[in-house]
Amino acid sequence: MEGDPIVSTTASSLCSLLVVRENEEMTSHLRQKFQSLTVSSRSEDAKDGELTSENREEMERTRIQTMKALILKQDPSAKDVDDLMIRRFLRARDLDVDKASAMFLKYLKWRREAIPNGFISPSEISNDLAQNKLFMQGYDRAGRPIVVIFPARHKPASTTVEEFKRFNIYGLEKICARMPSGHEKFTSIADVQGWGYVNSDIRGYLAALSILQDCYPEGKLLIINAPYIFVAVWKMVYPFIDKNTKKKIVFAEDNKLRATLLEDIDDNQLPECVGGPLKLVPIQEC
Repeated sequence: MEGDPIVSTTASSLCSLLVVRENEEMTSHLRQKFQSLTVSSRSEDAKDGELTSENREEMERTRIQTMKALILKQDPSAKDVDDLMIRRFLRARDLDVDKASAMFLKYLKWRREAIPNGFISPSEISNDLAQNKLFMQGYDRAGRPIVVIFPARHKPASTTVEEFKRFNIYGLEKICARMPSGHEKFTSIADVQGWGYVNSDIRGYLAALSILQDCYPEGKLLIINAPYIFVAVWKMVYPFIDKNTKKKIVFAEDNKLRATLLEDIDDNQLPECVGGPLKLVPIQEC
């Protein structure tokens, strides 16, 4: 009957069910296609012993497109996401499309909730900015921006875990904005000299670590001038770091500090705090 609310509701429900069924069938098709490609790739691996760089790039390109299609079926807001970002999440999950897709969808949901306006205002993080603990300057040999952190300037008593989380998001957004085209990672130097228990903030560190690992590009982290007390606290945080991130963390020995830095950074790109020519720029001025 025309205008009957029961008929209208039933029709609407059937349409919704058909759409869901269609999406499920498309997703199933994409997964089958991906599995077929994976089996083919593994056969080639067994045949040739190991992937050439060209084969790996082709595999990544294929999986990026498969992953994008899977994500778009569940979250159309991802239509403008570039391939570099997709590749970053894919690599973070060892090229596993299902795991990387789940991670990326979680990131999109997190971003809508954590950054509803699309940015963090400096007025929201005034206490952390006043501590003057995060800087940028120069580029490493791969063309990635260099970030310098002074953990001994972090004063947990002068901020809150929530503000510290927003401060980390603010900094990471600034870093991403400074990345040259074609790059997706950065190199960090954490100068821990002078760090003590007054700077210890396990809850804050774990919150920041979760944001970094799940939502932003990771690069190499060089920890320098680490006192024994810091190493003791570090052991408490270390188990919460995922295996891919652990591979990118290096403790520089005091007597090999400059040599360790020069493995990744040219002498003329070193910040002044480690004997280089470049004056540090506070993150809020980047």
